[in-house]
Amino acid sequence: MNNVVLIGRVVVALNVLTAFAAHAAQTSLDFGGNSFAPGSTVEANVPLSAQEKSLAAQGGNVVPPYAVAVLATPANFDPRKSWPVLVPCSTSDFKRQNRNDLVQFYHRVGLAEGWVLLAGDGPQHARSDTVAWREAMALAAIDALHRSFSGSDKWPVACAGFSGGGKGVGYVAPMVAKSGCRVSGIYMTGANEDHLSDGYTRIRPGADFLTTPIYIAAGRDDRIATVEQQYNVAGAIKRTGFQRIRIGTFHGAHEVNDAQTSIALRWFRELAK
Repeated sequence: MNNVVLIGRVVVALNVLTAFAAHAAQTSLDFGGNSFAPGSTVEANVPLSAQEKSLAAQGGNVVPPYAVAVLATPANFDPRKSWPVLVPCSTSDFKRQNRNDLVQFYHRVGLAEGWVLLAGDGPQHARSDTVAWREAMALAAIDALHRSFSGSDKWPVACAGFSGGGKGVGYVAPMVAKSGCRVSGIYMTGANEDHLSDGYTRIRPGADFLTTPIYIAAGRDDRIATVEQQYNVAGAIKRTGFQRIRIGTFHGAHEVNDAQTSIALRWFRELAK
C-alpha cells in the first residue's frame, strides 16, 4: 500500500512538473535574443541587412552597428497564431523616435484591439533624419520579428503616422510592402500633405498596393493640419489610384485620437481576414 501511495505521489509530481514546463514554454518567448512574456514590452538590438545599411547611409549618415527594435504584445499573445502588426512612424521634429509614438500614441489602444506593436530606431538619433533612415530601421525591426517567430512573415502589417510621421509613412508603407510584407492598412492623422502618392511612384511596390486601406483621422480644431487640408490629402491619394479611403473627424486639435485609432485598426483587421 505504501508503495502504491509513493508511486501515486511521484506520478502527480511528474504531472505538475510537466504542466509547469509546458506553461513556461508558452509564456517565455524570445525576440531578437531577449526573453519576454506575453503582455510585456521588450527591446532588442538587431542587425541591419545590406539593403538597410544602404538606406541608413543616405543623407551622409554613419551606419549604426545595429538597430533598436521594440516589441509590445497583448497578454494573450501566442506566436503560433496570426497577429496583426502595427508599425508606427514618428515625426522627425523634436528628435522623436518611432518607439516614442509606439508608447505615447498607440500602446494602450493597439494592445486593447489585439494588435502587436513594433518599432525600429537607430541606437542614437540620426545626423540626418531622412525617410530612408526610417525605412531602414522599420525594416530591421520587421526582419527581427520574422526571425523570432516562424510564420510571422505572413502576418498583416499596418503602418501609422501622426503629423510629420503621417507624411513619412507615405514612404515607409510602400517600402514595407516592397520588402514582401502584406500591408493591411495605412493610418494617417494630422498630415497636411500627401506623400503617399510620391512614395508609391518612387518605390513601386506594385499595383496591388493601390488596394491598401487608408484611414485619415482629422481633428476639427487642428490648426496645423486643418480638416480641409486633410480632405485635400485624401483627394490627392484617390487621384493616384488608391481605392479604399476613409476619413474620420473628431473633436480635437493636432493630436492622435484613441477612438479614431480603434476604428481604423478594427477596419484594417476586418479587411485583412
